[in-house]
Amino acid sequence: MEANLEALALAESWDNGKPIRETLNADIPLAIDHFRYFAGAIRAQEGSLSQIDSDTVAYHFHEPLGVVGQIIPWNFPLLMATWKLAPALAAGNAVVLKPAEQTPASILYLMSLIGDLLPAGVVNVVNGFGVEAGKPLASSNRIAKIAFTGETTTGRLIMQYASQNLIPVTLELGGKSANIFFSDVLAAHDDYQDKALEGFTMFALNQGEVCTCPSHGLIQADIYDRFLELAAIRTKAVRQGDPLDTETMIGAQASNDQLQKILSYIEIGKEEGARVVTGGERCELGGDLNGGYYVQPPSSRAPTTCASSRRRSSARWSRSPRSPITTTRSASPTTPSTGWARVCGAVTATPPIGPGVTSRPAASGRTATTPIPPTRRSAATSSPASDARTTR
Repeated sequence: MEANLEALALAESWDNGKPIRETLNADIPLAIDHFRYFAGAIRAQEGSLSQIDSDTVAYHFHEPLGVVGQIIPWNFPLLMATWKLAPALAAGNAVVLKPAEQTPASILYLMSLIGDLLPAGVVNVVNGFGVEAGKPLASSNRIAKIAFTGETTTGRLIMQYASQNLIPVTLELGGKSANIFFSDVLAAHDDYQDKALEGFTMFALNQGEVCTCPSHGLIQADIYDRFLELAAIRTKAVRQGDPLDTETMIGAQASNDQLQKILSYIEIGKEEGARVVTGGERCELGGDLNGGYYVQPPSSRAPTTCASSRRRSSARWSRSPRSPITTTRSASPTTPSTGWARVCGAVTATPPIGPGVTSRPAASGRTATTPIPPTRRSAATSSPASDARTTR
């Protein structure tokens, strides 16, 4: 993979529409790193033998599950395939892998590069739509486990299919994640303010096709207008263009279905009272890109009483609603009400505010963590433990 990094990055961009600067610098290097990590991890997997007493010996050993099924999403085809392939192969399993029907090419290209390194039948790729390929795989009594990354409704079906054989299931599902921006983020024109605005525009990363996409923003009322003004400027500066141009920051949507879903949800948002601040239109870039699946990154002002469908949609950055809040108490109930949040973030310059917000979501089944040490300016996140789980 290292020897063919540029070719793999090109295949991924052609397949998915994402900027090649991301595939060159993130997706493929991360995939390589995952294989290298699990290659090292298996060196620590060893059995042990213990003499408990004169009559009892305990021994422990690891053994493969057998054949495992893996269903891959279309937003990070190679990286998500690696997340499942690397640990499964390291543990000695055989794999039946189904790429997303929208993006099978880059995974097949990877198989053409590494196929001669593996014994026949260890990795098997099955292409097809969900009903004709995914459902039979998840319900097969010949697999020992199924892993799925994708949309929440489909995840429920995968769990249902697998339950027929009582096999373990691992799900990584989508969500409508919220970030809460408190007024002190604009207290000073400094690096923290710059990073807060950068965090706002992360909804456009990978064309918004990320399960933790921060597509819902809650902004304290006294900075609401000013924050949106600055955020709109930052959003407009995100360069959209040819995915194969290394200067491009946003490429094309992965499919026409995704394009139409985004455009339809933007219209729903308008009907529910939102006002588009910037973007939200289909973008015709002309030339060889004419007719491509391009959408200008949208951001909209949403009333505090915006309908639940706006906040619950997991269509990535389909509308990116931004709502005003007045206090930490008014913000906290709002984030759990989105229902499908993968990640909830509180952005504040005052450390006591962040934990105060995340403690309530944590009490309702979410696990609160602090990824940045609580210095003068801090960030806190909360993610539900139920979104990625294994059932037996």
